[in-house]
This record gives sequence, structure tokens and C-alpha cells, in this order.
Amino acid sequence: MNWTNIAIGIFLSIHIVVCLLMVVIILMQRSKQEGLGAAFGGGITDSMFGAQTSQVLVRATVWLAILFFGLTIILARLYATRNNADNALQKALLAAPITAPATPAATTTPAPDTASPLTAPAATPAPAKK
Repeated sequence: MNWTNIAIGIFLSIHIVVCLLMVVIILMQRSKQEGLGAAFGGGITDSMFGAQTSQVLVRATVWLAILFFGLTIILARLYATRNNADNALQKALLAAPITAPATPAATTTPAPDTASPLTAPAATPAPAKK
């Protein structure tokens, strides 16, 4: 297994977790109309993070957004590197001369014997009726 495939798997897993955390934190923020922030219990987040809950959520959103874009760029580079390596391998395989595998001496089948009882007799024309 190639190192780029392993790195892609690791970074993609982190990317998915960051995306899910971003969704949750963005939905927890209070909008001007109170939106879903109240649905997640505005009082609970105030007691967890103190009076400055909105500041904590905004900072977390900023950091998760930075991670999101950084991971996206890293994954794009890794996918490009993997595709270039795959294309180089395919070009090398196509450029290599193809040799036929060695086959044992070809066996020839004997020509059918005309005198053999297994062969059909030659067709003779039927005599013409007068």
C-alpha cells in the first residue's frame, strides 16, 4: 500500500470529524432571531462556557474553518500526487514491450484421411432421369 493512500485515509477521517464539529458549533450559535441556539439550550451553553458563550463558539468556528480549509488543501495535494504516480505507473506499463509467453511446440492435427470409415463419403451426383 502506498504512503499517499494511508495519508489520505488519515486526513480524510480528520476532515470528516472537523466537518461534523463545524456543523454542530455553527448550529449552536445564537443568531439574531435565536435560531437553533435556543434549541440546544442557550442556558446550558452559558453555564458551561460562562457569559461569553458566543465568543467561545465564534472562536471555535474560526479555528475549525481554518482546519477545514487546511485539510482540504492537503487532501487535494495528496490526491494529485497519487494520480500523478498512478499515471506514471500506467505510462511505464504501456511503454514496456509486451512479450508473448513461451508456448510448447504446437501440435498439429493430422489431415483427415479420405479412406477412413469415419469420414463422410464424397457426394456423387445422382443419375439424371429420362
